[in-house]
Amino acid sequence: MTTLFQNRVFRIVALADLMQQLAIWVRNIALLFYVMEQTNNDPVAVSLLTVFEYAPIFLFSFIGGAFADRWNPKRTMIAGDLLSALSVAAILLFVLAGSWQAVFAATIVSAIVSQFSQPSSAIMFKRHVPEELVGAAIGITQSLMSLFIIVGPIIGTLLYSLLGITNSLVILIGLFLAAAAIQLALPPSPRNPERRTVPILEDIKEGIRYVRGSRNLVVIALMFACIGLGSGIIQPLDIYIVTERLGLDKENIQWFYALSGAGMLIGGAAAAVGGTKLNPRGVAFTGIAFLSLSIVIEALSVWVPLTAAMRFLVGVMMAFMQTVLGALMIKMVEEAYIGRVNGAITPLLMAGIVAGSAMAGFLMKTYTLVPVYCLSAGIILIAAFVSLGLRFETAANSAEHPPA
Repeated sequence: MTTLFQNRVFRIVALADLMQQLAIWVRNIALLFYVMEQTNNDPVAVSLLTVFEYAPIFLFSFIGGAFADRWNPKRTMIAGDLLSALSVAAILLFVLAGSWQAVFAATIVSAIVSQFSQPSSAIMFKRHVPEELVGAAIGITQSLMSLFIIVGPIIGTLLYSLLGITNSLVILIGLFLAAAAIQLALPPSPRNPERRTVPILEDIKEGIRYVRGSRNLVVIALMFACIGLGSGIIQPLDIYIVTERLGLDKENIQWFYALSGAGMLIGGAAAAVGGTKLNPRGVAFTGIAFLSLSIVIEALSVWVPLTAAMRFLVGVMMAFMQTVLGALMIKMVEEAYIGRVNGAITPLLMAGIVAGSAMAGFLMKTYTLVPVYCLSAGIILIAAFVSLGLRFETAANSAEHPPA
């Protein structure tokens, strides 16, 4: 573990990721409260905000992944943070102009930018972190990010309550610029210039063939599609669990996010220590099945301690599962395909989230909160059974190299 913390690339990427995650959480909380105030808590408007956050990820993740396999990862990561700062500046200008509806459009730009820079972090780990330390690196970065899932909503709520939407956005611009500055210390990471001569459409086709050639990648893609649809249906409605089922003020949602983040911190740390010794199929099935059960319990609960306990335990299980599967995917996918594999699988998750979020407000108005949450749980339970198709015997022999 000491060797990992001595790795300069790991330290820089982890620190930059933390700043980005903090900025994203502060942005999401500030925009959520802002839109709710402007629309008098309209669930359709809240669900549309989620749609505009995730739709670009679905549309651009594969293209972004293909370019990430071509471009210099260091430059891509720095450019991504600079463009994120510009996108927040655009949101700020619209708010100052009194055009609050334009917040949706500016949010799209911010989401598009992330699709070109995020795969580059995995490429840097693949290139500069020893393979035997990748699992620990993923687990530690997951745990560190969880710290900001805890404090991000709290800080976001505090900033919005004290400073308002305008000053909150100004602070976000500073966070993204600081992340870009930190990544200037990364080592040079040139790409093979021959990749640029290959047509981008051919690169995309190659990535699809690579995923189709791996049973595990196909299963993971199907899992992500089901999880995306199920979680998308309830994600915009999270605030109503707090306000309607528990009878609390909307600002209290920050404490439930914090509990989830605390659980993720513990789950990520546990996975970093012993996650590689477990069967990933069992980890995936247990984590997803528990997520399905917890959604039903949250919907039925009117007791704050029970809902809080579910948020914490889900955080533990999901972080553990994500860390184990994420580390194995980095190991089994060749470096030249990391961006495209990420870009091939992520759209399925995002498509589900976008489709579910688009329906969320209308479903809630038609069927009320509890039936919608039960529908979400049923869809996610399907993903648990799909995960049984994974074929990882051990972490050591799980690597696959499907033909391109």
